[in-house]
Amino acid sequence: MTKASSNAVDNVAEGATPPAVSVREVDPEGPLIDVMNGKARWELPVLDHGFVALVDVMPRLIPEGKTADSAIVQAARVSYGEGTKKVNEDRGLVRYLLRHRHTTPFEMVEFKFHVAMPIFVARQWIRHRTANVNEYSARYSIVPDRFYRPSVESVRKQSTTNRQGGEESMEVGTAEEFIGLLEDSEKLYARYLELTEQGVARELARAALPVSLYTEWYWKCDLHNLFHFLSLRMDSHAQQEIRVYADAIYELIKPIVPVSAEAFEQYRLNGMFLTSLEVDALREGRPIATDNKREQGEWEAKRDRLGLK
Repeated sequence: MTKASSNAVDNVAEGATPPAVSVREVDPEGPLIDVMNGKARWELPVLDHGFVALVDVMPRLIPEGKTADSAIVQAARVSYGEGTKKVNEDRGLVRYLLRHRHTTPFEMVEFKFHVAMPIFVARQWIRHRTANVNEYSARYSIVPDRFYRPSVESVRKQSTTNRQGGEESMEVGTAEEFIGLLEDSEKLYARYLELTEQGVARELARAALPVSLYTEWYWKCDLHNLFHFLSLRMDSHAQQEIRVYADAIYELIKPIVPVSAEAFEQYRLNGMFLTSLEVDALREGRPIATDNKREQGEWEAKRDRLGLK
């Protein structure tokens, strides 16, 4: 410790009053509005017992006449300095940032959700590690009696080309048999309750419960990472049971960041990524130069979307 710092410590110890620090308070330039219209939550039902609720946003208060997109613009323009606020029109700047993958300004907007979903959906969802999560704990509490049970029509047959999922409806008899299997697994809940009442630790008793059971969490994510989540989970290849949650989230945030949402739809969600092999095939009007069957299939699907068949 230097002599100067030692003297400072001695002065404080002797009861000397440190110099007062005055906080500079700045009033807004005009009226502010609440992006959630003063409501505690915006909630949408999902599946049979689930929901997605938007419970908070940053920024929550914005200048009247603007949207939360203004926080993105504010962050982006700090690079230009105070005197250049009119260099770009706000909408054009947001669109430029998203189009050219300048993503940091989108991290200045955050959303916090309260979500109830089946455990198997949560286990897919948690793979997105760029959010903050706090989940209902079955170690501390008894899990509520809520199970996901799809309709017979929504039971899907395993795809022969996609190992992860299925799209085609299952034959009715087999679908009904599967629903019966789910009903059988739900019967474990009564035994779970009975054994916890007899003293079996909740943290161990939960091991007997199926992943069709509902869980809940609070999930907070910035707009940049939320757009990445949505681009994957709103895609037609995503599992139906998580896609409906992504659709609900998007419906909740669109009114709050309408400019960013429009750009997201045009440049990401409904856009298309082309590999260099695909660009060469498109430019030269020939088949894609690869023997990989999956790449060939993906290129054919893109040609379909582009109307090139």
